[in-house]
Amino acid sequence: MKAAVLHGKELVRIEEVPQAPLRLGEVRINIRAALTCGTDLKVYRRGYHAKMIVPPEVFGHELAGIIAEVGEGVAHWRAGDRVVVANSAPCDGCVYCRAGQQNLCDDLQFLNGAYAECITVPPRLVQKSLLRVGSGTGFADAALVEPLACVVLGVEETGLRRGEHVLVVGAGPIGLMFVVLARQLGCEVTVAGRGEKRLAAARRLGASQTIVVGDRSGLVEAVRGATPTPFDAVIEAVGKPEVWEAAAKLVRKGGRVNFFGGCPTGTRVSFDTGWLHYSSVRLLASFHHTPASVRRALEWIERGVVRAADFVDGECPLSRLPQLFQAMAAGNRAVKTLIRVGD
Repeated sequence: MKAAVLHGKELVRIEEVPQAPLRLGEVRINIRAALTCGTDLKVYRRGYHAKMIVPPEVFGHELAGIIAEVGEGVAHWRAGDRVVVANSAPCDGCVYCRAGQQNLCDDLQFLNGAYAECITVPPRLVQKSLLRVGSGTGFADAALVEPLACVVLGVEETGLRRGEHVLVVGAGPIGLMFVVLARQLGCEVTVAGRGEKRLAAARRLGASQTIVVGDRSGLVEAVRGATPTPFDAVIEAVGKPEVWEAAAKLVRKGGRVNFFGGCPTGTRVSFDTGWLHYSSVRLLASFHHTPASVRRALEWIERGVVRAADFVDGECPLSRLPQLFQAMAAGNRAVKTLIRVGD
């Protein structure tokens, strides 16, 4: 099969990769839609991910397709089934899984390989992370399940409620998904970010106000100048230490801040302890997803609330994926790109 193989820092090649016979409990999927992701861009820039992928390896993790083959011992699945698979599965036996925090599993098993013609799914992911896709749902829509599942968990952990005024910092795919779900819950949403195309998408998806932020060091001033009243909840969807610090200054007394964007390893932040303590500000961070949030994400997609048409603003053949990631690393402002694996 043809696949995009990550060999190291900013080094991807399209190669012919042999397919091994299926082992007990495995399923092979012919990929019909694969989507680019900010996490994949981070992996591309760094050349690896300590938990997710060690090169050389086929990379990419947002996909949907059709089962081509099932291995011995696989029940309930057959060739021809339309499916989506999340990019991880918990062990369900460690202390975190038993506490209902499967996203923090000590033995979380990851799956990579979306940028390819097909992918082999290991038994644990077949059992816990493979979901059936309805005939009325497009493959590109279904491929949004993984990032949306992370956002679903973030919304639930933040405890967003009807009537609250929510600030989303960052207008990338994750920030835009927060806009959609917060609006569905009846919140009023303000988005602060860069790029008129992305801010226009935020307004189209229900943001009542968008704020252009040119320099992250001026984020607090820009937001307070546009909306003097502090927010009930602030979602940080950028992943920069200075934005984390700014987010904590923009929430009201008794409000919640979700540091959703992951910062580079080893970075530190500083907060005003007096403000946090005497204002009873709650700080939290949401990471990854759970099997339950994956299922709820697919429900939102199959109801038509979250659609690829609102997030995918470009297409690229698999053969041109190395050039696409070069452009993304150089500052391409696309929201998400659909990879045509059949080309």
